[in-house]
Amino acid sequence: MKPIVEFCISNIANGAQDSFEKLERDPNLDVLEYGCLSYCTKCSESLYALVNGEIVEADSPDELTKKVYEFIEENPLF
Repeated sequence: MKPIVEFCISNIANGAQDSFEKLERDPNLDVLEYGCLSYCTKCSESLYALVNGEIVEADSPDELTKKVYEFIEENPLF
């Protein structure tokens, strides 16, 4: 089972695009895009993704990508 990384389309448009694209190219991840993840306050304040259902936040796309990988490493599925 691959880790699941979910992005809100609004957050992608607000700056998470680079992170989304980098993570989407990783064959070891399932990266999904939704119209809304219902975290509107987080979405308007920072870049974020849901990783296996948990919020990971950052101030830049590169930092978000790094934090997603760190979260996955620190919280294995098995």
